[in-house]
Amino acid sequence: MALLAFGINHKTAPVDIREKVSFAPEKLEAALRDLQSRGAVNECAIVSTCNRTELYCGFDENQSNVENILHWFRQYHDLDADEVEPYLYTHLDNLAVQHLLRVASGLDSLVLGEPQILGQIKDAYNTASHAGAIGRQLNRLFQHTFSVAKQVRTDTAIGASPVSVAFAAVNLGKRIFSDLGKHTAMLVGAGDTIELVARHLQEQGIKKIIVANRTVERAQSLAEGFGGEAITLSDMPARLIEADIIISSTASQLPILGKGAVERAIKKRKHRPMFMVDIAVPRDIEPEVSELADVYLYTVDDLHDVIEEGRQSRQEAARQAEEIIDNQVDHFMGWLRSLEAVDTIRSFREQADTIRDEALQNAERQLAAGKDPQEVAQELARTLTNKLIHNPSVRMNQAAFEGRKDLLDTARHLLGIKDDEA
Repeated sequence: MALLAFGINHKTAPVDIREKVSFAPEKLEAALRDLQSRGAVNECAIVSTCNRTELYCGFDENQSNVENILHWFRQYHDLDADEVEPYLYTHLDNLAVQHLLRVASGLDSLVLGEPQILGQIKDAYNTASHAGAIGRQLNRLFQHTFSVAKQVRTDTAIGASPVSVAFAAVNLGKRIFSDLGKHTAMLVGAGDTIELVARHLQEQGIKKIIVANRTVERAQSLAEGFGGEAITLSDMPARLIEADIIISSTASQLPILGKGAVERAIKKRKHRPMFMVDIAVPRDIEPEVSELADVYLYTVDDLHDVIEEGRQSRQEAARQAEEIIDNQVDHFMGWLRSLEAVDTIRSFREQADTIRDEALQNAERQLAAGKDPQEVAQELARTLTNKLIHNPSVRMNQAAFEGRKDLLDTARHLLGIKDDEA
């Protein structure tokens, strides 16, 4: 079996490429089953977030399978090779393990050490499990990943002074509106990222929060926790006039806020500025909105400079985390290599069981015939010893005859024979 991790992320591809290869949450299970049905993989999982789309696959050791998997990926998204391959990275075996551990520990994130990605990887694992796409190899890999990510959080300061895309968005808003206590924020969506945004805004003393979501019940549940108001997406255009800050993060496959709606709101606001952050991939806000005067529109890619300021304080923790991960990659690969011995060990045990059963049956026949039990026991022990060591003894004699000292040394190691002490 071989492991493959491949995909694109915020480091290798701009947002317009990332949105082309993202997987809608409701289509993930079908995509996993479709990939498995092609015969190129035995196991697979898909991580698809704002900043990355990655596939983790277990497959038979056949190099052609890698190209078959990549071909499926391009075909699924209806893309030519030259459209996606310049942005694509692939990692095999130990490098695939290292990559997943780094991603889960927040070392490959836009915000170094951010914790949300671990939850997203757990969601990806659960989805793949539900789809029947997780087998022994990936199950062990993901469980190992969760354990290592927890160790990194516990043993290093990578999570100290929490920083996230949500925090970066709010911090950027503070630069434009120095006193958030005088302003209203409209949050579009009701997922984990928006909840984090709401929490950071509340900590910064925001005057009012409006939560817009496709289902008003979910918006209401979130808004109540922060003393805010819930509305539906259909109500959003009419309420834009109130919003000084708009931060959007939904799973919509199409923009939900267009240039026309924002332009009308700006006129009604008498051109008071609006600060907008589109965290979603695919984007929630039409890029043309940035052309409007008095609108400051940022995407996740634009948050990089803001995030970089907090990155320096985590560098030492990141170095410590890398050491942990390197050790844990070796640990996992050792387990993976041990699988190669499973069939050999099973055959050896079956062979020993057969010898034991035959010797035992012979002893039982002798006892039934009235032979002395002590003599039967001695013969049973002698027979078992002779039969168990016969084949190894023959092979070692042959190795000695052929001058194969390396094989003899290996035999001593495997059989646990200690060198004579002189």
